Amino acid sequence: MINQQMIIINSFFMKTKPICFFSALSGLLLLCTNARADELQPLKIDHIGVDLAVAFLLFLLLIIAVWLYRLSRRLREEADAIERPDGQVREQLTSLNRVQIDQLINHSDVEKKPIKRNGRDKAIKALTIAITLVLSGHAAKAQDASVAATINSPGIYIMLVLVMLPLIGLVYIACVKLSRIVNSAREFRLKKQAVRLTQQMEDDEEFFAGVLRRKRALDYTLNDSELAGNVPPDDKKGLLTNVAEVNGVRFISPKRRAAKKHNVDPKLVKLILWFLCTGTFWLVAGTSIGEYIGIKFVSPDADHVSWLSFGRLRPTHTNMVFWGWSSLAMIGLGHYVVTTVSNTVLYSTKWGYYTLILINSAVLCGTISLMAGINNGGGEYREYTWPVMGLFALGIVITLINFLKTIARRKTPEIYISNWYIVSSVMFLTVIVIVGYVPWWQNGLGETIVQGFYMHQAVGMWFMLFNLGLVYYFLPQHLNTPIYSYSLGILAFWSQILFYTLIGTHHFLFSSIPWWLQTVAIVGSVGMLIPVFAGTTNFLMTIRGNYHKISRSYTLPFYVTGIIFYFTGSTQGTAEAFRSTNLVWHFTDFTVAHSHITMYGIIAFMLWACIYTLVPRLTGKEAKQSLVGAHFWMALVGILFYSIPLMVGGTLKGMGWVAGKPFIDGVSLMAPYWLWRAIGGSLMWGSHLLFAWNMYAMTVISTEAEVQAAVFEKLDYLPANATI
Repeated sequence: MINQQMIIINSFFMKTKPICFFSALSGLLLLCTNARADELQPLKIDHIGVDLAVAFLLFLLLIIAVWLYRLSRRLREEADAIERPDGQVREQLTSLNRVQIDQLINHSDVEKKPIKRNGRDKAIKALTIAITLVLSGHAAKAQDASVAATINSPGIYIMLVLVMLPLIGLVYIACVKLSRIVNSAREFRLKKQAVRLTQQMEDDEEFFAGVLRRKRALDYTLNDSELAGNVPPDDKKGLLTNVAEVNGVRFISPKRRAAKKHNVDPKLVKLILWFLCTGTFWLVAGTSIGEYIGIKFVSPDADHVSWLSFGRLRPTHTNMVFWGWSSLAMIGLGHYVVTTVSNTVLYSTKWGYYTLILINSAVLCGTISLMAGINNGGGEYREYTWPVMGLFALGIVITLINFLKTIARRKTPEIYISNWYIVSSVMFLTVIVIVGYVPWWQNGLGETIVQGFYMHQAVGMWFMLFNLGLVYYFLPQHLNTPIYSYSLGILAFWSQILFYTLIGTHHFLFSSIPWWLQTVAIVGSVGMLIPVFAGTTNFLMTIRGNYHKISRSYTLPFYVTGIIFYFTGSTQGTAEAFRSTNLVWHFTDFTVAHSHITMYGIIAFMLWACIYTLVPRLTGKEAKQSLVGAHFWMALVGILFYSIPLMVGGTLKGMGWVAGKPFIDGVSLMAPYWLWRAIGGSLMWGSHLLFAWNMYAMTVISTEAEVQAAVFEKLDYLPANATI
């Protein structure tokens, strides 16, 4: 019976594989021609919104089609694996751990209960019905060529939407059914492999002896004399695993796997993952808007919808990635660091969820209000209105109290430097929001001074300070190496607090702000070289002796890239602060490149490094190293394609302004550099989609090892002479 089912699966795959792909699109094109041309009345309308809706539905249909193809390919692979000859049973032995081998040995001597069959036949039948419904779209008849002339009419768009919605639903149902069959086939394959192992043990004494040798190898413990004498390479110590993988072609060099799952409070793990997953959502959403903005520099007439105008989308993009992605990810990671270095539990998990809800609500409300044209009237990164920012500030205050109460209950006498940075950044953000939104000192030039303070303190005393605190913990943990110098960390901490709080007005040189205040900002900018050099030296010296590990991991390159951008981007900020360079670079695309080098090259890369370090330790799951590597290289190449052309073009534009050339000449000059901006932004956006998938893989997807472990746990319910 089972063999017949597998024949059905194979034949189903061979018959439907070419059809699953193209039936959706072909059915859609044929159904779109159901009306006669003489029955349609063309009407000139502004159909941009409908175009976007149809484009979105087509994109969704394409994603589901790709999913269907991947599922069908996996089903074929599982079917082929099930039908492999029993000669590969010996290769499977190296993939078993100590517990599974014990279960295998115990099973060979005990009579077990039969395993229950699942509803695979019903799933195949339901999937066949769903595919048949999808293919029913091919019943449409041919129409006159004149229909194309009325393609822009409202009726055609309405019909497209009405046809595509059920079509997408049917293909999605088919994918769900096929996914269940794939999972069932995988479990069936592993069960069959387990039964093959038990039968081999019953029939082959030599194989049984090999199982016992493997058990002794896995039970091996060091006795401090292993290096003495000559040991033959027969793996008596159980060091080799998954020997069958050696025969495969390796396009991607193998990397070292992440550390094993740590014993962390499940409630805290769930809270942290909620922060990281919602932050990832805002990253994808915010940079999707940024991608569209970059395209508008190349095609400024892409749309004429007020909600999608550049003046509304730009602050939506920046605030979404600032307060949505970066802030949520930092706070989520901070919950782990604060509790771990304090060697205690979080004071209140409930308060953590309050912060999560408040910040997400602030970003959602702020996004809707900005796109609707409701804003704070100007200041950069200060576009949210005060009620929206009030929700965010309340969440920050709750986090501050929660962190302070957690540290107060610490079981260590000292407060590790990471907690210095993290708690100080939360305290500074509370001050920043009060200064930026309480309207007691925002009149005349006071408004400009407050804007400079708010904008620069948000970047340096919130994002930068918090991230440095995270790196001071996660980098040594990832390397299993202590931080190079605690004193350098303290020097960087206090010097950043001293100098960074003075530099906000270097954005307003040659303005009506008092000349002495501008000079103070320049001096503070130069003083920032102290914490930057101290921090960079501390991090690089911590990595010293571990640079060979860069080729064995994709997580460490994220740290190294973030540190390099920390040095170059911060030093570049000092260079921009001088009056001579500010005269050329200010108000040009050079500052756009600089802001992306700091907020993306430093903050985003450091956050990704910390996330790839922590999440596998929380969930026990790891993303594919090839996808992590693709994420790294696409993000790195993207930010370089983005920033370097803008710095070159911005310099040329500023020099032209100094020479007295018209403003429009600068616009014409930047056209090719904006094209590179769009290309780099597209690579960055694509890397974020890969990161979102990696987060999904590290939190949701069950691995082959997990399914295999579950199958071996069920061996107690199999009879000793069971056959599949």
